[in-house]
Formats: sequence, C-alpha cells, structure tokens
Amino acid sequence: MVRSNLINDSILNSPILIGCRLTPFSVDMSPKLPRSFYSRPSLDVASDLLGKVLVRRLNRRNLTGKIVETEAYVGPHDLACHASKGHTPRTSVMFGPPGHTYVYMIYGFHFCLNVVTEPVGYPAAVLIRAVEPLENLDLMRKLRNNPERETNIASGPGKLCMAMSIDRQLNGADLLGTTIWIEDRNLDPGPIRTSPRVGVDYAGEYKDKPWRFFVDGSPHVSRVRFK
Repeated sequence: MVRSNLINDSILNSPILIGCRLTPFSVDMSPKLPRSFYSRPSLDVASDLLGKVLVRRLNRRNLTGKIVETEAYVGPHDLACHASKGHTPRTSVMFGPPGHTYVYMIYGFHFCLNVVTEPVGYPAAVLIRAVEPLENLDLMRKLRNNPERETNIASGPGKLCMAMSIDRQLNGADLLGTTIWIEDRNLDPGPIRTSPRVGVDYAGEYKDKPWRFFVDGSPHVSRVRFK
C-alpha cells in the first residue's frame, strides 16, 4: 500500500478533509536568541553578545554581521545611561520588555542600535558598537557609500546602522521577530577585553567603568582614542 510521507491517504481522502487546504506543518529551528537571554544583567548580556550574529532582513536578503564590540548601560543609577534622566518618550522602550531594540540618533544624523536588557520596568540596554560583516557584503558596502576597506563597513555604531539600514523606524522592534534579530551560530568570539565606554566623560564616577567589551585583535572593532 502506498502512503503519504506525513499523512495517511485514508485521512486525506476523508469526506471531512476533501476540499480543504492543508497547511504544511513546520517547526521554527532558527537559532534566534530567546527572550531569556536579554532578561539578564546588562554586563552579562554585553559580554555574551560578542560572537553572536546580528541579522537585518532587508528586501528579501539577510544582512549579517558577527558582533565584535558592545557597551553596557546598566540602569538609572548609571549616569551614562539615558534612563538616568528618567522615563521620557525617548527612553520609554527601555522600561519595557527585554529583547527589543532601542534606536536613537546622535549628532543629528547617525543612529545607534541598542538591545533592551533586564526585567520589565528596569531600564537598561546594551549598545552594539561594531560587527564583522558576514553575508551580503556587497549590499552592506553600498549602504555605507562604498568604503574602500571591508574593515570600515561596520566598525562603529553609526557605520553599523548605515550598513544594515537601521534607523528610528526600527525603534522598539521585537528581536524575536522577522525584521531584525540576533542568532547564536556557535562562533568563537576570540579573546575578550574591556575598557571604559566611549564618549561618556560627562558621567561622573561612571565614566571610567570598564563596561565596553570587544574582541581583542579584531580589525572590525571601532577605533577609539581615550584622553
């Protein structure tokens, strides 16, 4: 007797199912990071994001990059964190559920991509500062106005957002959705180092906290000069 691979022929020929449209059963096997990954202390998330892969779905293509540099902003007591100014329309997404994006503009034209961390109601986030481009490099280079060196495509938060077409429209996007997400592809990040965060001289006692994490020796890490 010949049978269907998934459904017995007798079932398919049942009067109840004749004329019905069957939808194939599928299981989501994607390696997206779960919500629980983000619902942890920001310092842990910032370190553990190194080696993970940021994915931006754009025009049926996946722009991807291995995360090589992050910064943690640990809550309202952290004077470098936007939430230190309280709950505002700009920071409202930081007070929401973890695993969503927080995108804002700096210097009037650059965007920065953050991921919201910690439990609901505790405003904290991790800034993704740089990635190593992996897939659809041609499109990422074009979006970045064709830099000569591959290491200059996404080696900084503003460059990253240009190369992956990330702007304020993605603010509050769910990282478990289908537009932007982060995957665990079991890539070895390499040796990890820390340093003070960039551009937070105004943050008093928090300006020198070693809460910037980066892959030591990666040419895709942003060039940073400290005073």
